[in-house]
Amino acid sequence: MKKILMTTVLLMSGAAFAGAGSSVPHGNSITAIVANDPNFSTLLTAVQAAGLVDTLNGAGPYTVFAPTNAAFAKVPADQLDALLNDREQLRSLLLYHVVPGRVTSGQVVKLSSAKTANGSDVRIAVMNGSVMINDARVTRTDIRASNGVIHVVDSVIMP
Repeated sequence: MKKILMTTVLLMSGAAFAGAGSSVPHGNSITAIVANDPNFSTLLTAVQAAGLVDTLNGAGPYTVFAPTNAAFAKVPADQLDALLNDREQLRSLLLYHVVPGRVTSGQVVKLSSAKTANGSDVRIAVMNGSVMINDARVTRTDIRASNGVIHVVDSVIMP
């Protein structure tokens, strides 16, 4: 089932690029970085489905805790499918991965929480040498974008 869902997600992301004159964003915005990295194809599909492309392409600055395809694969297929088909819930979940402002890894480790763009807080902790955002481990930090910074996480962060 997961394999079918992931294939559908990948096909949907290709169709989104082909239709209505949209294309892969170019440049160094958060959206462009996500669009041009195959490890974020599921995140890109979710951002498109939630109508957040323009937001994450905007001036910002934003800090995005970006789940990889492997992180999305941990979400049960039925839950992921339900999310992708509920624009408001998906939008809220994705905005839970965004913190307004440019927060570098050096700043993140000094925080115990941060207010997200959906209005809720995420917990931040350093455990055994790893930075944790709720239950997600940060695996890569400080991917600089023209409108913010991306930190890669190994799980979808659930409110």
